[in-house]
Amino acid sequence: MPSENLLIITNGQAIDHDCLPVISFEEFSKITKDSLAAGSRLSALTVWRPENDGPLRMIAVLSRPSSGDLLLTSCDLPDPWPSLTPDCPAAHWFEREIAEIWQIRPKDHPWLKPIRFLHSHETNFHETTTVGITDFFRITGEESHEVAVGPVHAGVIEPGHFRFLCHGETVYHLEISLGYQHRGIERALNGGPGPRTIHYMETLAGDTTIGHATAYCRAVEALSGMITSPRAEAIRALAAELERIANHIGDLGALAGDVGFLPTMSYCGRIRGDVLNLTALLCGNRFGRGLIRPSGVAWDLDGELITKLLNGLNAVDKDATEAVELMFDTPSVLARFEGTGTISPETAIEIGLVGVAARACGLDCDVRREFPYGMYRFAQVYPCTWSTGDCFARAYVRWLEIKASLEFIRQQLFELPDGFIAHDITPMKERMLTVSMVEGWRGEICHVAATDDKGHFLFYKVVDPSFYNWFGLALALRNQQISDFPLCNKSFNLSYCGHDL
Repeated sequence: MPSENLLIITNGQAIDHDCLPVISFEEFSKITKDSLAAGSRLSALTVWRPENDGPLRMIAVLSRPSSGDLLLTSCDLPDPWPSLTPDCPAAHWFEREIAEIWQIRPKDHPWLKPIRFLHSHETNFHETTTVGITDFFRITGEESHEVAVGPVHAGVIEPGHFRFLCHGETVYHLEISLGYQHRGIERALNGGPGPRTIHYMETLAGDTTIGHATAYCRAVEALSGMITSPRAEAIRALAAELERIANHIGDLGALAGDVGFLPTMSYCGRIRGDVLNLTALLCGNRFGRGLIRPSGVAWDLDGELITKLLNGLNAVDKDATEAVELMFDTPSVLARFEGTGTISPETAIEIGLVGVAARACGLDCDVRREFPYGMYRFAQVYPCTWSTGDCFARAYVRWLEIKASLEFIRQQLFELPDGFIAHDITPMKERMLTVSMVEGWRGEICHVAATDDKGHFLFYKVVDPSFYNWFGLALALRNQQISDFPLCNKSFNLSYCGHDL
C-alpha cells in the first residue's frame, strides 16, 4: 500500500491531524479491505468534521497485530457511500452507527437499521422516533414464532430488547435492539476536557472504570506530551488486573447460577466482593473511581498496604480455586457448557470479535501483548486462549485469565518501582490526533481523540468491547435452543451502557 495513502503510528502516539492522509473513497475502501484481509482488525471507523463548514470525513483505525502498529487513513465521505460491510463484515455495526448519527446512508448495506434509539432532534434516520419501535425481522410458516424479551428485564439490569425468531424451540436468528438509554456522552466530550470529563469516562461502563479511565488518560497524556512514571504505570496495571479478576469471578458465578450449580454461584459472589474490597484499599472506591488521573494516579501504595493486598490475593486465589474447579469438575455443568453457543474462528475474525469472546475461539488477540502500553511494555503477558468457541471456552478462558492476573499483580507488588505517582498537568496541544487502546476485562477498548485550534477536543470517539461483540452473541444463538439464551448471554456478558454512549 502506498505510504502517502496511510499513516502508521503506535498505540498512544499523537500526530498532527493535518498529516492524516485524505484520499478518495475508492482508495480508502481498498486500503481497508486489503488491510483486513491481511490480518488487521478494524478498531474504529468513525466520522468527524475537521472544519466547521467542511465536508464530513471518515477515518479508519486498522490495528495490525503482526507489527504492533496502527494504520490510519481517511476520506471525505460521499453521500451515499458504497457500503464496506458486504466485503468487510466487521464494518457492519460501525456503518449503521454512522448512518444514524450523521443522517447519511451507506449504499447497499445489507442490514441498514439503527443500533440505538436517538432523540428526534438528533437524527432523522428512523422512520419513527418512538423509542423501541423499529422494523424487526419476521419469520413465518408452520410452527414458526417470535419471542420478545425486554427491554425491561426480571432483574436490576440495564434495558435491551431481544427478538428471537424460532421454529419450534430452535432459534433461527436473534435480533438485538439497544439504545434505550443513549446518553450522548461522546457529544458531551466535545470542547473538553472539563471538570465532568473524567466522571464521564469512569461511568461509561461502570464495571470498566479502570479500563476506560486508563484509555482516556493515555489519550490526554499523548495529546499534551505528558510522561507518566513507572510507579504510576505499575499501579494502573495492577488496578486493571484487579478489575479483570473481579468481573471474571462474578461471571463464573453467574454462569454457574444459569445452570443451577449453586455452590460455585454462591462462593463466587462473595469472592468477587473480596476482590472489589482490594480495589477499595487502593483508592477508597470498590470500582476504582478516583484512582486513574492524567499524568499518573491519585493514590500511592506503602508497605503496609502492599502486605494487605498480597494477603488478600492469596485468600482470593485459594477460595476461587476451590469454587471454580469444583464447577469444572462436575459433569452436569460441562454437559451444559460444552457445545453451546459455538462460534468458529473464521466467524470471529470476520465480524471482529475481541477479548474473551475472541480468545475463546482460539484467536491470540490481546492489546497488552500486541500493542503494549504502560507497564505491559515491560511485563510479559501471555494471552489465555481456548479453541472450542463455546460457552465452556468463554468460561474457561476467564478462569485462565484470573490465574494469570493474580500472578501479574503479585509480580508488580514485589517489584513496584520507586518514584512519583503524578505531576502537574499540561494543556493539550492544538490540532493533534491520537488513538489510545487498552485491554479491558471484556476486551479491546479504543479511544480516538483530536484537538481543535485551541487545544480542546474537536471530537472524541469511544469504542467499548461490547460494541464489537454484541453481534457475536446474535450469531452464537443461531440453531440453538431458546432455553440456551441465558447461558450464552452470560458467557459474553456484554455492556448495554458501554454500547449506548
